[in-house]
Amino acid sequence: MNLYFLVEGVTEIILYRTWLKYLLPNFQEVKFHDQVTQNCYYIIGDYGFPGILDDGIHKALDNIQSSQKYDYLILCVDADEESVQERQDYIYQFLEKKKIALTSIPLKIFVQNRCIETWLLGNRKLFDSRQPLEKPLIDYTNYYDVSRYDPELLGKYNQDYYAEFHEIYLKAIFNAKGLKYTKTRPRDAQEKHYFEQLLKRIDQEPEHLQTFRDFISFCEKLK
Repeated sequence: MNLYFLVEGVTEIILYRTWLKYLLPNFQEVKFHDQVTQNCYYIIGDYGFPGILDDGIHKALDNIQSSQKYDYLILCVDADEESVQERQDYIYQFLEKKKIALTSIPLKIFVQNRCIETWLLGNRKLFDSRQPLEKPLIDYTNYYDVSRYDPELLGKYNQDYYAEFHEIYLKAIFNAKGLKYTKTRPRDAQEKHYFEQLLKRIDQEPEHLQTFRDFISFCEKLK
């Protein structure tokens, strides 16, 4: 089985590439799409949205068609200001409007609700609100405590966009631990111990991080 991953941003390329090593150890990443043999995956992205549809999906389908060796096209995008269902509907409507047929390969859509940083907020070991907190983190926690409540339900606080605040909140947590997080260098967020804490979160709280759980469940089925 071979998997073609089309992801939205540079952070997703880094994190999905790392996570797949943990989730699918029997699969091998290839550097170029035409190098797949058996049990391989290829990851490309950093198109943004809707660029991932305007440019990325056309190129992906051309590559898949020329290779004839892929079993899934996996599209990973942010929900941003929409609901998960609205973002999925938008994608399917786009494909229909552009007359893009996916008859030769199944399409799996994973919507990060609200963004990749939202999922990363699920690490309870990194952040426990019972510990002494300083501003601005204490203000964010008083607004919504992601160590207690589902990060996917986190609002915008005083920012214009969900993803903007979720990234700010995550960076504040990292800073409080003397760590750094950026979208191009997620550092500790890509370590195995961090990923294991996200798995622990969805195991302890089955109703939390539902879109992350969907992705994990899909990968577990592939094993």
